[in-house]
Amino acid sequence: MIKRILGAGVALMLLSCTQKYDVVIVGGGTGGTTAAIEAARGGAKVLVVESTPWLGGMLTSAGVSAIDGNYRLRGGLFGEFTDSLALRYGGYEKLKSGWVSNILFNPAVGAEVLRNMACKAGVELKMETELSGAGQKADGWLLTLSDGSRVKACILVDGTELGDVARMVGAAELKDRVATQDMTYVAIVKEHPQPVTPVKPEDYDPRYYQSCCDTWDKDMMLSYGRLPDGYYMLNWPQGGNDIWIDYIDMSPQERADAFEKAKLRTLGYIYYLQTELGFTHIGLADDVYPTEDRLPFFPYFREARRIAGRDTMTVAAAKEPYRFDLYTRAVAVGDYPVDHHHKQHPRHEELSHLWYGKIPSFSVPLGVVIPVETENFLVADKAMSSSWEMNGSTRLQPVVMGVGQAAGALAALAVKKGLKPHEVPVSDVQSVLLDHGCYLLPFLDLKPSDPGFRELQEAGVRGEVKGTGRTVGWANETWVNLPENE
Repeated sequence: MIKRILGAGVALMLLSCTQKYDVVIVGGGTGGTTAAIEAARGGAKVLVVESTPWLGGMLTSAGVSAIDGNYRLRGGLFGEFTDSLALRYGGYEKLKSGWVSNILFNPAVGAEVLRNMACKAGVELKMETELSGAGQKADGWLLTLSDGSRVKACILVDGTELGDVARMVGAAELKDRVATQDMTYVAIVKEHPQPVTPVKPEDYDPRYYQSCCDTWDKDMMLSYGRLPDGYYMLNWPQGGNDIWIDYIDMSPQERADAFEKAKLRTLGYIYYLQTELGFTHIGLADDVYPTEDRLPFFPYFREARRIAGRDTMTVAAAKEPYRFDLYTRAVAVGDYPVDHHHKQHPRHEELSHLWYGKIPSFSVPLGVVIPVETENFLVADKAMSSSWEMNGSTRLQPVVMGVGQAAGALAALAVKKGLKPHEVPVSDVQSVLLDHGCYLLPFLDLKPSDPGFRELQEAGVRGEVKGTGRTVGWANETWVNLPENE
């Protein structure tokens, strides 16, 4: 009898110690971070559980601090983030320090900006913590964390790089993957005052890197990722540090071993720069990442597992949006080509047609964050419901930030209205996003600060006005009224 009473008391104590949140986001990745900020601004009590010390995912923790695309579509939290970077560095022109992007920055600076934004919004953070278990209840989710604590969430959001929470909770996945894209263990290097003593990594093979200057000379190659404060981002796809590893469905230990191989490929690239190309003063930056090896916390993943969502974004929908109705549910935009990296894959020749496929700028519908079956669960990063081919565009940082913000708005509205996420009217989410200066459709005619922007966007998703998309080099565009002189 006494044991039963004590057992009941312990259970009651554990239950009372369980913290309750409206929204818990596991993974402070690029989309997870914007989802958290938006949900908190929408009045939700929000917790982010992140395995590293930094927010930002591929933008920061993986070192991909050169933003791909959306330079003329800077709205919502993406625009706030880039505005903050420009303010820190002295203007947008200062961010054009390398030729791969119009917006480059030190990843440590980006992580600080995002943490400040999250904390100002009231987001609670559990850093260097992982999700150990998740159980679905009638009123939401009961989550167990690696620090031994338990939390309850009305809505659970997967903000991880690879969609690992989606796998844990059994969300249905798309099965159209032909080949996993190459990944890259990015490095941030700098020019040191004295020559750097080269360290030859294990299994070094110079043949991997001999084509790195086939298209550009060595100085152009290095300046590709020059950051505005003098560092260099090494994320070079041609004879550089891309590597093919089929990492998505690996166990944690298998991934850890694979990431060590990816590190060696990058360290070999640095050794090649130092010993074969004469960059004797170039070496890993010792004042960016607080890691023992001075490399980022994890690699740059161009691909994740992808949920089967209530909408699926496709290349066909990007090319011909008015053949489909996805644009009516638009919540985020992108303007980058279909960029697949498969040059390290054993079957790279047959995959070469996927490299830099041309599409106009495009919108992403809300349903990509909502699984077809799993209730009170959303995704906010590359695990969105996008076809394998279209993932070459939807995986890029501005798109993921926009999709994450939409997921956060949806989560906050669902809690506020007492609805399941799929029951929330899309127009309500779109209205919140427009309140916050987001693009729903990639119309270049008006910016968020221009009079009439909201009205044009609303008319666009109702189909009352339609845009014309076109590909202009890398600057994919959509206009309601094409400029007369073009």
